[in-house]
Amino acid sequence: MPENIDISPPQRHEPERQYFYIAKLKELVKAETEKLGRPLRAAIITFGCQMNARDSEKLAGILIAAGFAMTEDENADFVLYNTCTVRDHANQRVYGRLGKLNHYKKKNPRMKIALCGCMMQEDTVIHKIKASYPFVDLIFGTHNIFKFAELLARMLITDETVIDIWQETDQIVEDLPTERKYPFKSGINIMFGCNNFCTYCIVPYVRGRERSRPAEDIINEVKRLAADGVVEIMLLGQNVNSYGLTDSVNFPALLREIEKIDGIKRIRFMTSHPKDLSADLIQVMKDSKKICRHIHLPLQSGSTRILAAMNRGYTKADYLGLITRIRQAMPDIAITTDIIVGFPGETAADVDETIDVVEKVKFDNAFTFLYSKRTGTPAAILPDQVPAAQAKQSFDRLLKAVQETARLGNGRLVGEACPVLVEEINAQDPAMLDGRLANNTMVHFPGNADLIGRIVDVKLTQACGFYYRGQIGQDSVSYND
Repeated sequence: MPENIDISPPQRHEPERQYFYIAKLKELVKAETEKLGRPLRAAIITFGCQMNARDSEKLAGILIAAGFAMTEDENADFVLYNTCTVRDHANQRVYGRLGKLNHYKKKNPRMKIALCGCMMQEDTVIHKIKASYPFVDLIFGTHNIFKFAELLARMLITDETVIDIWQETDQIVEDLPTERKYPFKSGINIMFGCNNFCTYCIVPYVRGRERSRPAEDIINEVKRLAADGVVEIMLLGQNVNSYGLTDSVNFPALLREIEKIDGIKRIRFMTSHPKDLSADLIQVMKDSKKICRHIHLPLQSGSTRILAAMNRGYTKADYLGLITRIRQAMPDIAITTDIIVGFPGETAADVDETIDVVEKVKFDNAFTFLYSKRTGTPAAILPDQVPAAQAKQSFDRLLKAVQETARLGNGRLVGEACPVLVEEINAQDPAMLDGRLANNTMVHFPGNADLIGRIVDVKLTQACGFYYRGQIGQDSVSYND
């Protein structure tokens, strides 16, 4: 890379400062492209949640603005892993993949490798990477992701390893280039961090305390997306129910304002914490013509004793009462959840309590997980860690109950014509399209690619577990006009 490019930081506020570095990156990438006689290729591999996926869209936007050509091939000129650390297995996957990248880099010494995301906020991870993976060129965390252009420029100019980890921040910097995966739908970060400190969860330690974006900034972003053809948005936060800068600007108030924006047809949000889901939010959802009839409401356990040990802030009765209020207001709503099996001290009786909730609620889907001990969380040092064989037996019992209750409910729309947002061509059959109902259930149906991005009526002809098959009729209605 050229050594005569000035990257002295200008005395400007964000995000203007980062646009300065994007311009510098563009010079660097152009020079290297001319030297090689081909575009520089970059790959971003995303691990984890929807917020990580949204972060990766921002990172890709910066790389494209700088002149990189994006690829899914990890044998590229620049590879970035956007990591997750919710479970230890996620960390091990990253370490395994790094070995593969080292093999590529030995064949292509020009290759640059970067790591970012939640995993990088752990001191033990940084020490391990320094000791065992010294070929990594750039490391940054969750709080300073907006500095990507600046850090990448510094790495390319100095040709030295750059490590920039912030332990906390009160900064929120948006309005940087973004490359959306889908042109017709988008995630929107409305807040960052978490204050709940569930005893099994590392998120508050790696994402920091709750920080809400100003409502005006969010509204303006939604308006820009609508003008750009986006019809569905997903409002993102570790706990969206906690959103708010003042009592008058809370999550229900934000939803009311977004509802008014022309062009947006569907509004989703994730994730809701049961202890903070208000009667006002239920009323807003009930009255809305745009908020999707779907809510993801993590249960984690049906045992009040285990919920207390998890520091979840509600009881089994609280959760079931909340479900009753939601369904009384919106009988057609789809409810999905997360459940952890094998939390320290969990007994067969506790699992029975969880299964009882599953059978009473009849979740449309439930994501079930074996408890994963995370160093640095209170649960990791609790006594009575559940043996793996016992946890697996409990997991199998719970999974059977989840599948049975979901199977009974998921066929209830067969025979109806329902609005479906067409998302993409089916990966297995190019004559088929994939789309989603407002309740987030997937639908596969025959159709042409020119329907992608449109909301059309599809008659649901067959229920197949957690998805439907369907057919577009000649009189199907389009909801985009």
